[in-house]
Amino acid sequence: MGRQPPDRVVSREQRAWTDETDAWKQDRAIRKGYRIRWGYVAIAYVVEALVICTSLAGAWFFAETYADRNDQSFWFMLLAPIVYAAIELCRVPLGILIRVQRDWLIKGLAVIGIVMAAGVTTKSVSQLGEMMFHPRLAEASKARTALREAEADRGTIDNRIAQADARVAQYAAEAAALEKRTTEASSQLAGLPGQRCERLSGTNSRGKRYSYLRCVTDPRTATIAGSLKSAGDERAVVARNLAEARAARAQLDRAAADRRVTEAEGVYRDAVRRSQLHSFTAMVYGADPVDVTDQQVHAFLRVFVFAPALCAAFASTLLALCAVQVRRTYGDEDDLDAVMQAEGVPLLLNQVAESATQIQDAQRAMREAAVASGAAIPLDQRRSPTVPQAGTPPSPPARDDDRIERPRP
Repeated sequence: MGRQPPDRVVSREQRAWTDETDAWKQDRAIRKGYRIRWGYVAIAYVVEALVICTSLAGAWFFAETYADRNDQSFWFMLLAPIVYAAIELCRVPLGILIRVQRDWLIKGLAVIGIVMAAGVTTKSVSQLGEMMFHPRLAEASKARTALREAEADRGTIDNRIAQADARVAQYAAEAAALEKRTTEASSQLAGLPGQRCERLSGTNSRGKRYSYLRCVTDPRTATIAGSLKSAGDERAVVARNLAEARAARAQLDRAAADRRVTEAEGVYRDAVRRSQLHSFTAMVYGADPVDVTDQQVHAFLRVFVFAPALCAAFASTLLALCAVQVRRTYGDEDDLDAVMQAEGVPLLLNQVAESATQIQDAQRAMREAAVASGAAIPLDQRRSPTVPQAGTPPSPPARDDDRIERPRP
C-alpha cells in the first residue's frame, strides 16, 4: 500500500480544485451572460411543491365531502386539480426564462404564461382559504338561522295563542253541543214504550198449524238509536281534537319563547366567537361581531382569501426571477456597453492630439528649467576636441541613445 499524502497536500489540492471549478463557472457565466443561483431556484421549487401538495390534498377532501369515494363522480372531481398542479410547475421555469431570454417576444409570452399560471394558483389557494373558514362560517350561519326562527316564533306567539284559544273554544263548544244532543237522545229513547209481544196461531196453506210470538217495537226507537250512535262517534272525534288543541295551546308559552330566543342568542354568540373571520370583519367595520352582516363577512372574505392567494401565486416566481444574475453586456457587445459614433471620432482625435501637445510642452519646460539651473547639460552643446594618445583607440561617434541629460557631479 502506498503512503497517504499529508493533510496539507490534500487541502491544497482541494483548494486548487475549488478555485479551478469557480474559475470555470465564472468563465461559463461570462460566456452565457447570466448566472443562476440554484439554491434560490430550489427554494422556489420547494414552495411550488408545497402549494401543489396542499392543493391536491384540499381537492381530495373537497371531493370526499361532496361525493362518495365509490362513485365515479369522486374521481371526476380530481381530474381538474391534477391539471392545475401540472400548470403550476411552469411558473418557475417561465420566471427564469424571462431573465435569460433576449428576445422580447419570448419574454412577453413568458410573462403571459406566468400570469395565467398565477391565476390557476390563485384559484387553488383561494379554495384552500375558503375551506379553512367554511366550517366556522357554516356553524355561525346555522346558529343565526336558529336565532331568527326563535325570534320569529316569539314575534308571532300572541297570534298563535289567540288562534289556539279560539280552536280550543270551538272544539269545547262542539263537544258541549254533542253532549247535549246525546243526553236528549238518551232521554227520548228512555221515554219510548217498550216492545209489545203477542202470540199468533193458525193454519198455513198446507194445512199445518203454526204458533209464534211476535214483538213489535216503536218505529221511533231505530231513528233515535241511530242519532244517539252518530252523536257518540262525533263526540269521540271532537274530544280527540279538543285534547290536541289543548296540548298545542299548552306549548304556546311566552316565557318558553323568550327562553328559546335567549338560548339561540347564546349559541350564536359562541359560534361567532369561534369564527376568526367574524372578528376580523368586525375589526375592519368597527362593529360588534354579532352585528356584522353576511354581506360584510363575504366582502372581507374576498380580500382575506384572494389577496394571500395572489401573493402565494407570485412568491416563487419572484424568487426565480431574483435567482438569475444577468450581466450588463453579452459577448457580442462592447464591454462598456457603448458604441462609437462616426461624428465623435474627430473630436476624440483632437482631444488626444491636444493632450499629447500639452505633455510635450510640459516636458520642454522642465528640460529648460533644468538646463538653466545647471542641473542638466543640453544635448546640443559641442564637446572640446581632444587628441587621442598613442595606442588609444578613437572614441566612437556619439549615438542618439547616448545623448541624454546627465546631472553634474
